[in-house]
Formats: sequence, structure tokens, C-alpha cells
Amino acid sequence: MTFLPGLSQPAPPTMVVWNSAMTAYDFGPVHPMAPARLDLTARLARSLGLFDLEHVSVAAPEVASDAELETVHSPGFVAAVRRVSADPLSPDEARGLGTDDDPAFAGMHEAAARLSGGSLMAASAILDGSALHAVNFGGGLHHAARERASGFCIYNDSALAIQRLLDGGIRRVVYIDVDAHHGDGTESIFWDDPRVLTISLHESGLTLFPGTGFANETGGPQAEGSAANVALPSGTGDAGWLRAFHAVVPQLVGAFQPEVIVSQHGCDSHRRDPLAHLNISVDGQREAATAVGNLAARHCEGRWIATGGGGYSVTDVVPRSWSHLIAIAAGRPVPLRTEVPEDWRAYVLAKFGRDAPDMMGDDVELWWRSWEVGFDPNDAVDRSVMATRKAVFPFHGLDPWFD
Repeated sequence: MTFLPGLSQPAPPTMVVWNSAMTAYDFGPVHPMAPARLDLTARLARSLGLFDLEHVSVAAPEVASDAELETVHSPGFVAAVRRVSADPLSPDEARGLGTDDDPAFAGMHEAAARLSGGSLMAASAILDGSALHAVNFGGGLHHAARERASGFCIYNDSALAIQRLLDGGIRRVVYIDVDAHHGDGTESIFWDDPRVLTISLHESGLTLFPGTGFANETGGPQAEGSAANVALPSGTGDAGWLRAFHAVVPQLVGAFQPEVIVSQHGCDSHRRDPLAHLNISVDGQREAATAVGNLAARHCEGRWIATGGGGYSVTDVVPRSWSHLIAIAAGRPVPLRTEVPEDWRAYVLAKFGRDAPDMMGDDVELWWRSWEVGFDPNDAVDRSVMATRKAVFPFHGLDPWFD
């Protein structure tokens, strides 16, 4: 077990959703959404000692009921998933079931509903006060919409968690999505709900699925300004990505004043990810998770639900990134220069026949220019940021140039 340094401040009661049954969400051996990424994350977090911390509880999720799923999905869609789950040879491609992205498989409903049950359990823990932070790294299935599966996502667990918070009396929720892909499903479900502000920071839809998420997508007629999208150029690295995050997210969260933050931490923004074209390090992803946790502490009395999401560099990136997320939520961050535990590296070599990273970070020089130094119209990242600030900030009483 790796030693985790103690901190002076009290550690928050933290729930981590995990059980090996979650790996049943499995589209097959050649699909990039490999369930091994969940198992490897849990093994690494355990090797780092994160599951043994006194204030951390590891909870197995239940399969969400149809009634629970229907708080954000239509009854017809849930019934369709059940039908295809029982008979995978009869797909429903109109609803995104049985496509190349979302192949049908026996037990698909139960597997997807279990991941959703984890995020629902996290929301319930926040509501009843048994946890201040909750992490479901098997969740974050943000492309699923009310009536349709999409982009490896059957049910939208993040939306279900948000809806449970709202139904439990929470008045305002901010959803922050840093996956490489636009969080289109979650945005669409709350498109016209002024109680939910969705913020997505992603690679531009000009170069990446789902082809949406531009600055002019700002919410429905009853909730103008409730959606904020930062569409970043292909190839954006840590400096630009973190500059964009800090130029948009803290300002909007501060203006909206949520009671809970729900965040999606897809790590397919990493430079080694095979499905996207951003150039982010594990160090940068850890920094973003830290920033989200700080925003929850500042504005929500700490209340924070964090999920996983995309991420397809199964051994090199996903387990490290999400172990950092768990550690940050637990209030015991793992230093970037920490050596990856030898038992975990040995397991990866034996199981996958490849060497795992030596360190918990990528050993980069992490820096970014604060937005306060000024807008550069010749910089593509700055142009994207300014487009979002101009489109959304005025709805929240913010000045796009000076706030």
C-alpha cells in the first residue's frame, strides 16, 4: 500500500461507488469502452490505499428501477432497452440500440441501469448527508438523451443524479463536463430547466463526435443562459485547456450559486487517447478535478458528485486519472511524483502484456495564463473562450470582457 500524506483540514465523508458487477457494461472485446478500465481503476485506487481511508465508504450500486430511469428517460425508451437487452439480435437503431457505437448485448438493460443506480445512490447520499463527496467513476454516460442511446451511453446516470437532487429539494445544480466530447445528452435533458446550469469544455464539434456544443447553444426559451459550451480547437494542450476552464467555469459557478456540483471527468482529452485529438496530461486532468472540488467547497458547502466518462487509453491513462479524482474527492490528493504501486504494475503486465506508467503523473510543466492578462484575438483558444463568454455571461450579469 502506498502512503498517503495527511492534511491539516478534516477529510470529507466520501462515498465511492464500486463493485465488480459494474464491469458487465460490456459492448464486446473490440469496442473501445473496455470494462477493464473500471477494474483497473478500482485496483489502482485500492493499491494506493484510497479505499482503506477511514472516512471513505465503498458502496455497491443497485440496478435502477424503471420508475427511477423514467425520471429522465421516456417509458418507451426504457421499454425498448429492455426488449433489445432480452433479444440482442433485434436491435432498435432508431433509438440508438444495436449500432456500431452501442452494440446490443444480453443483459444490457441491467448493466446500464446498475451504473445509473450508482449515481442515484450518490445523489441520495448527498441529500441525506451521509456523504459530502461521492464518486461514481463507472458513470458519466453523458451522450444518452431522453429518447435515445448514443456514443457508448445507454442511460444518462449524471442526469438521473441531477434530477434526484432536484426532486429532493435542491434548487440549483451546476453540471461541469470536461470530457473530450460535448456533453450533449445531459445538456438536452435540462435544456429548458433554469435550475440546472450545464457547462461543457470539449473538443470542437467540427472535428469530433457528436458535432455539437458550440458557443451559441445557450439553453431553451425558459432557461436562456443555462447551457455554456467551450468548443476548443483540435490539439489544445494543458495551457490552453486550463486557461479556458478558468476563464469560464469559476465565473459562471460563482454567478449561478449552485447548492451541488455534479461533474463528469471523462479523461479522453489525454494526449494518448485514441478517439480524440486534445493534448492534455494526467497532470492537467488532476488540476481540473482539484478546481471542481474547490468550487464545490466555495459555493456548495462541499457538496459534490463526480463521475467518470470517456477514456480509452485503458492501462496508461484512465486508472491514474480516475484514481486522482477519487483521491481529490477524499481530501487526500496523491502527489504527481508518487510511484505507481508495483503490485498494480505487475498485474497490468501479467494481464495485458504491457508496461504500465512508473509515476502517477506525466511529469509535465503545468502552467497556464490567467484570463486577466488579456484576450488575444490571434489565439484560437482565446477566440473560443471569448465566443462562450459573449454568448453566456450576460445572462448571468457578467461582463464578457472584464469578469
